[in-house]
Amino acid sequence: MVEHTDEHILSMVFKAVSDSTRRSLLRQLCQYGASPVTSLAEHYDMSLNGISKHIKVLEKAGLVQRRTIGRTHLIEANLDRIKLADQWFDELTSIWMLRLDKLDEVLKGGTGDD
Repeated sequence: MVEHTDEHILSMVFKAVSDSTRRSLLRQLCQYGASPVTSLAEHYDMSLNGISKHIKVLEKAGLVQRRTIGRTHLIEANLDRIKLADQWFDELTSIWMLRLDKLDEVLKGGTGDD
């Protein structure tokens, strides 16, 4: 079960991936690995500042991390937080599976009460 302390993290993760540009950035980082901010920005029709704002939201959610080498800022995916969201979806799926199993019992003539 997801603990109450994880609820804030989950909210930040879901907020971060609610935007299509941020999902695209995260997908790009997962596919191609760490990339400079300037390289990431080349794929989008927005300013470098706009991309940086999206990256900051992903950073705040813990979905990406920044490494600085000289003047180059490399952004890389950090999917540890996704595991928490995945766990939450697994719990939701389990709840629905139990409900469907009980419904199936009722439809087959059982009571659904074990």
